[in-house]
Amino acid sequence: MKQLWALLFLSCLCTGLFTKAHSGKPKVVKIGSIFSFDSVIGKVAKIAIDEAVKDVNSNPDILSGTKFSVSMQNSNCSGFMGMVEALRFMEKDIVGIIGPQCSVVAHMISHMANELRVPLLSFAVTDPVMSPLQFPYFIRTTQSDLYQMDAIASIVDFYGWKEVIAVFVDDDFGRNGVAALNDKLASRRLRITYKAGLHPDTAVNKNEIMNMLIKIMLLQPRIIVIHVYSELGFAVFKEAKYLGMMGNGYVWIATDWLSTNLDSSSPLSPERLETIQGVLVLRPHTPDSSLKREFFKRWRKVSGASLALNTYALYAYDSVMLLARGLDKFFKDGGNISFSNHSMLNTLGKSGNLNLEAMTVFDGGETLLKDILGTCMVGLTGQLQFTQDRSRTRPAYDIINVAGTGVRQIGYWSNHSGLSTVLPELLYTKEQPNMSSGTTSQKLRHVIWPGETFTKPRGWVFSNNGKELKIGVPRRVSYKEFVSQIRGTENMFKGFCIDVFTAAVNLLPYAVPVKFIPYGNGKENPSYTHMVEMITTGNFDGVVGDVAIVTNRTKIVDFTQPYAASGLVVVAPFKKLNSGAWAFLRPFNRLMWAVTGCCFLFVGIVVWILEHRTNDEFRGPPKRQCVTILWFSFSTMFFAHRENTVSTLGRLVLIIWLFVVLIINSSYTASLTSILTVQQLSSPIKGIESLRERDDPIGYQVGSFAESYLRNELNISESRLVPLGTPEAYAKALKDGPSKGGVAAIVDERPYVELFLSSNCAYRIVGQEFTKSGWGFAFPRDSPLAIDLSTAILELAENGDLQRIHDKWLMKNACTLENAELESDRLHLKSFWGLFLICGVACLLALFLYFVQIIRQLYKKPSDDAIAREQQQNHDSSSMRSTRLQRFLSLMDEKEESKHESKKRKIDGSMNDTSGSTRSRGFDRERSFNSVNPLD
Repeated sequence: MKQLWALLFLSCLCTGLFTKAHSGKPKVVKIGSIFSFDSVIGKVAKIAIDEAVKDVNSNPDILSGTKFSVSMQNSNCSGFMGMVEALRFMEKDIVGIIGPQCSVVAHMISHMANELRVPLLSFAVTDPVMSPLQFPYFIRTTQSDLYQMDAIASIVDFYGWKEVIAVFVDDDFGRNGVAALNDKLASRRLRITYKAGLHPDTAVNKNEIMNMLIKIMLLQPRIIVIHVYSELGFAVFKEAKYLGMMGNGYVWIATDWLSTNLDSSSPLSPERLETIQGVLVLRPHTPDSSLKREFFKRWRKVSGASLALNTYALYAYDSVMLLARGLDKFFKDGGNISFSNHSMLNTLGKSGNLNLEAMTVFDGGETLLKDILGTCMVGLTGQLQFTQDRSRTRPAYDIINVAGTGVRQIGYWSNHSGLSTVLPELLYTKEQPNMSSGTTSQKLRHVIWPGETFTKPRGWVFSNNGKELKIGVPRRVSYKEFVSQIRGTENMFKGFCIDVFTAAVNLLPYAVPVKFIPYGNGKENPSYTHMVEMITTGNFDGVVGDVAIVTNRTKIVDFTQPYAASGLVVVAPFKKLNSGAWAFLRPFNRLMWAVTGCCFLFVGIVVWILEHRTNDEFRGPPKRQCVTILWFSFSTMFFAHRENTVSTLGRLVLIIWLFVVLIINSSYTASLTSILTVQQLSSPIKGIESLRERDDPIGYQVGSFAESYLRNELNISESRLVPLGTPEAYAKALKDGPSKGGVAAIVDERPYVELFLSSNCAYRIVGQEFTKSGWGFAFPRDSPLAIDLSTAILELAENGDLQRIHDKWLMKNACTLENAELESDRLHLKSFWGLFLICGVACLLALFLYFVQIIRQLYKKPSDDAIAREQQQNHDSSSMRSTRLQRFLSLMDEKEESKHESKKRKIDGSMNDTSGSTRSRGFDRERSFNSVNPLD
């Protein structure tokens, strides 16, 4: 028993040494706050935190019976001082910390908070790198810079700019913010051209700023994003104003550091206000509410109107209220405030005089953290709720423009609707889709840009550091009319392409210093694809020449508007066709003649079948009927048929057939006229398809994309492809032909072919152009010069200069006037199969209806004589089938009285004897039965 009591005593003693606990709900809960007292944010945050603590302590619905006790420490945005002040907090049994304000301090003390399980509620740290995975006890009650940079990227994209320059403070806050901006720009195919980091020391170095701005002036982009601290930012603007960088052509976009100063120091001093005219500024958006308006009224009394309220004061206030509500839930769920000594710190404390054993671990820290994150409240900054990645829901920013003595609200940004002139909270209620990734429905009000202009800046200029654009030009050995190096010079070129480029550059509103750099060995045409690829490696700033715009090239560079139409065509030898004695057969090919003749006979037979029973002109001896079919069939070609049709179905078929004949006659006449009056050309190759089906060799120009197209797209064997370099080689290869080591045809781009044919009249283009493309000037991706030159090329086309340059270099001689494309002059069945199909369907339908009528008559009740005759027949199956067939043929050959004759007989009043008629019809039917084949 004594041993048991001894164990209990030791256990209680150990618990007393290693644990300090508060039994039950404490009367006072200690919280801490770390921020920079002298900063713009710190000055308002101190007042806001005090007011929030007063409201918590006076509200019986929050922490009933428990009071907040807050102790504030000044970190001065120093990582070392922040760590020291945080260590002091850990000796005072703090359950939560409001702050820190700066990213540098947040990174330092977040590790300490993780070990001691004390939640950090930061109202001003916007660093997007503060990940909940690495810093689980860090809670951001403001908006992350990830969203602010997304808003800036949306603005840049909205105005069509492509490149920006980032000026930032070189610490965790600045570097991580610019990294987020780079990612957001890259998602829109935009980029940061230059990053200018400034020393984070509060002592502003004027020379450092001046040197940085001079470097920026020498760069092409004029869109500058500035992400710094207040004093440093105003120093940058002051020097930029001195250098003339706050004038026309420049665009400055400032993050929320400037809006915080504008709100807190309103009105801003005239000296500072003058330096930021035309700047676009972002400000965290806080929805208007009665709570917010009441706090503004209260603020004027508390601050004595000496310090204006900014957004971060609202965030600081809400942070205290959020911690209070989290603690209230913590207590209601049975939580207790208790602290334990950290075992590792206790061991380290015994080996020195640091007194580290006084730092304690908050036992309920993990539970309190969950209660805080699970709290949903409406505060001064709107709805305060967290997503899974611990970001605030519904992030939004105001976009303001500094103009005159104040600021103008030009729009809003939210991750729900993108850029808009409508309040974000209204758009959330409408549940519109997220449009932040595009500019289709984005909208902002007019901006007064630097220089007091409403005209949107172009966003870039050519750098004035004397650097020339390195423009690659192909060193051609053939077709030098397009581009060629001037003899005796190194960087001078002439030709159609060079003149177009020079004329387009002269239309630009700014100077473009260029230096032509030849590409190729001068012995053969260079590979244009390789030359374009050198833009991506930085060897060239652009490529000027006869460069075709094809798919694989557009994937790596940007092209201007095409200045010349181009496409692959087939060139082949031809022979002239004389009229001759049999020229009249040439309008139709063999198949067309055969099908047309068969159709004439088919229609004649169909009309005969439909008219035979009712029309005397289609009756008579078999020989006469055959002649009638042939005559009627072919006389319809000249509309000279003398037989009249009386049946409805026959007339229907004849009308459709005559329409078909009319079309065939007209087409034949037009084709024959062309053959007899215009000299005809013929080639065994009809186009790319016939060339593809043959096994003959095919020529192509060295360096052209035609080789890869033929090989990869048309799957033509490489063994069939013959490289040719000059027009002379073209002519020789075509003249020799496949039998003598030449080629059957050449595939090349149309401009080269037209120039070749202007002096080689023995060849022609056969078939149609089978690719559609053009020639353009190539530049790096997203190059603004490509856009401006495209506009200039369109202007050249509109004012006629482009055509004049074309005529200067590529004017065709008399031979080229005959260079019509070779196509078969014959008419093919594919041009008329629709007509034949309609006629055939009409004939078959008429026959179907006709035979339906015959079969119905065949199965009507037969006469008495017919019944007697059938009884006399043999009753075996074969006899019955033969009898039924004979009856069908007899009925087909039987003369049927037409409606016209019947009507005439009734008018005349002549009545025939019924029995006589019966005998007559019986006689006719008997005569038919006695004849095996009524047509014989």
